[in-house]
This record gives sequence, C-alpha cells and structure tokens, in this order.
Amino acid sequence: MNNVPPSKPNEGAATDPARTTSETSPALAESTTAKPSQKPIQGKGNNQGGGQRNRQGPARRAARLAAKEKTKTENLPTIAKDTAPTPLKGEKQGQLQRQQRQKQQAKEKPFTPPPRPAVGPSQMRSRHWAIISSMVFFVVLPALLSAWYLWTRAADQYASDVGFSVREEQSTSGIELLSGLSGLGGTGSSNADILYKFLQSQVLVAKIDKELDLRTLWAKGNPERDPIFNYDPPGTIEDLVDHWARKVKIYYDSGTGLTEMKVLAFDPNDAQNIALAILAEGTRMINDLSSSSQEDAIRIARTELERALEQLKKARQAITTFRSRNQLVDPTIDTSGQMGLVNNLQLNLAEALIELGLLKDTTRENDPRITNLERKVQVIETQIAVERQKLGFVGDTGGSEGIGLIVGQYEGLIVDREFAETSYTAASTAFEAARAEAARQSLYLATHIQPTLAEKAEYPQRTKLISLITIFLFLAWTVYVLVVYSLRDRR
Repeated sequence: MNNVPPSKPNEGAATDPARTTSETSPALAESTTAKPSQKPIQGKGNNQGGGQRNRQGPARRAARLAAKEKTKTENLPTIAKDTAPTPLKGEKQGQLQRQQRQKQQAKEKPFTPPPRPAVGPSQMRSRHWAIISSMVFFVVLPALLSAWYLWTRAADQYASDVGFSVREEQSTSGIELLSGLSGLGGTGSSNADILYKFLQSQVLVAKIDKELDLRTLWAKGNPERDPIFNYDPPGTIEDLVDHWARKVKIYYDSGTGLTEMKVLAFDPNDAQNIALAILAEGTRMINDLSSSSQEDAIRIARTELERALEQLKKARQAITTFRSRNQLVDPTIDTSGQMGLVNNLQLNLAEALIELGLLKDTTRENDPRITNLERKVQVIETQIAVERQKLGFVGDTGGSEGIGLIVGQYEGLIVDREFAETSYTAASTAFEAARAEAARQSLYLATHIQPTLAEKAEYPQRTKLISLITIFLFLAWTVYVLVVYSLRDRR
C-alpha cells in the first residue's frame, strides 16, 4: 500500500499543498469528493474559524488535510487498500481508475442478500434406493435372464414358407342363361374361410401327427434343455394343438383370399415335410368340398325332376280316368259338335213352325200340307231331344248345369297337366344344368409359393424377443412406481 505518512508541521510548511494533493491516490480523491457530508463540515469549520485559518497558514492546512485522508484510507475495505493504485501512466492508469470507481459505486449500493433456494440440495434417500433396487430386480435381472436363456439354451428353428389360395373356375352356359340358374356351388371366398378354419382344426393335427409323428419332430431340440420352444411328449391331443398354433403360423387375407403359412421345426427337412403334408391335406379337403357341393347340386336337381315327373304322371292319369268315365276323348270338341247339331235342328224347327203357322192362316184345316209340316215339326223335336240326351241334358235347367260341370272338370284336369308339364320341363333343364356344372366347374387349391427348404435358422428372433421383453418389463415397472407414488401421495 502506497500510503502517504503524515508529515510534520515543520515539514508540511515547506511542502506545496498542490504537490501534496497530487501525491494522494485518485481513488482517495474521488472518495473525498464523493462524500458530500464532509464538505459542509469543512465549510462550517472554514466559516467559523476563518480568521484562525488565515493565521495558521498553508502548512497547517496541508497537514490537517493529510490526516483526514489517512483516516479515510484506513476506513476503506481491504480490496480498495490492496488495489491502491500506483502512479501509472497513460491508458493503464485510466482503466484502474474506472475499476476503482465501479467498486466504490457498488459499495454505495444497498446490499441485497441472494435468494435462498426453496428446497435444499438433493440427496439419495431410502425410497430412491428402493426404486433403483426394484428396477434392477424387476427389469434388469429378468432381461438378463431372458437374454441368457435365448442365447445359451434356446434351440435354433428353421422355417418353411408356403402360399396358396382357393380358385374357382366357373362359367355361365346357355342352359343357365335360359333357365336363370347359376352359382350352384359356394364362392371362392367362403371356401377359403373354410380352409382357414380347417388348417387350425384338431382333425388336421391328428392326421399330420399320424402321418409324420409331430410329437417326435417338435421334441428334437431337447425339451429338458429348452422347455419353452420344445414339445414335451407324449402329451394329449389338446397339448399338441396348442403347440401347433405356435409352430404353424397362418396368415389369411379375407380381401384377396390369399393364405400364407410358415411352418417351424428344428430341422429344415422336417419343416418342409410338414408344410407339404399340410398342403396335401388342404388340397384333399378342397376337392372333397367341391365334389360334395357338386353332388348336392345334382341330388337336389334330380329330386326336383323326380317330383315334377310324378306330378305329370298323376295329371295324365287323372285325364285318362275322366275320359274313361265319361266316354269322351275331348269333351270340349264333342260338346261343340253336338251343340252345333242341336243348334241346326233348333233352327230347322223354327223354320218349320213358321211355315206351319203361315199355312194354317192361308189354307183349310184339312190341308195335307199342314199335316206334313206337323209331322216334320214332331220329328225335329224328337231329334233335338235325342241330341240333348247325348249331351247329358236333363231338362232346360239341369242340362246346362250338367254339361258345364263336365267341361269344368275337364278344363281343370287340363290345367293341372299343363302345370305338371311345365314343372317337369324346368326340373329337367335344371338337372341338365347341374350335370354340366359338375362336369365343367373346377374348384382347386392354387399354390403360388411351394414349401421352401430353409438354409439358415430364423427363429427364435432373439434380438426382437429381448427388446420386447425389456420394453414390457420397463413399462410394467413404470406403472408400478407410478402406482406406489400415487398411493404415497394420497396418505
């Protein structure tokens, strides 16, 4: 610290006041000028003792001023004392003065304590260690255990892919266009749905197991070492069906009718053989389904034809019986002829009666012509009666009813026969259409991907499985922690 020591009065008398002021530090000078409270005190002293100051002289004023500056310098903070400037030149001296001025202004500002934090510094507590321990126990350890099992004990599996669809070749014949009969069999979409259910059925599993011994093929990976992906024989048929759903993966698109299947086994040849056996059984089922639908269509058409033929026979037998009973081949024709004869006789009778009436009016009563006309009238009337008797007329009232009944019965029989003939014709057409459809329609299983032979094991998908397991465990652990904290906050 470059503090100026107080000079003695005798030494101060010989010292120039201007030189003394310049030897003091600029900071002290600024501090002196920055305290307005001291200037009135100095002014007051100057006003009160103006005459004494004139008598003391410049030496004592300089000494008193130096003593006051020393006191102020001692009252400055340590930083100000430590950084008391030394006489510098140029730019460095100006920079130092600005720094000291800023420090002095900061000292004059009121002190504001820094805000205290709302909470104290974080520290690990028991519940935090419990959460970390639960994560390790429920997530990390199971994931590591799963990874160890997948990479050390799980056996490799080979996949055989196959793709197929149900196709139905169907066209419309001329007979169907005329009869309006078409689509006797089921659609390809419905047949594909049936096939999809059949591939998952216990019947198919039993057939394939009887043919290839699935229990042995799916136990080649050592069930004792790998109990998860291996089948543990012998087991029940229900156990085998459950394992079938894990080893035979079927993907069916109902929109397009395409079916893709992936068969897994511990040997690539076994996987291909199983896929071939499934494809063969599916083809056999589709063929049986097609044959069954065709046989049903033909059977229904044959039944309808036989029923129509029986009705036609009954209608014709009824007409024969009617003709035998009434001794008439066709009552409508016979009745028309007889009625025409009767009408002619009635016309002749009317003419004879008119002629007889005119003759009686113009001649004598004993005229022979009158006698002849009367005989003619009697003969005509007799013949009319005979003809009406042939027709079955029993008088003027009952005759009409009798002939009408006979004709009505005959016409009813004719209508029944015509209806039976029409039904027989339609049934015969339908039967012929069903036979043609059975011979022409082709429902088959079209294979667009033959069963493949794998060269590399694709399963189990270890990376995918361990990722899914880890994600699931982490989500379950997260839910557990959230539930625990929620219950803790509600207490």
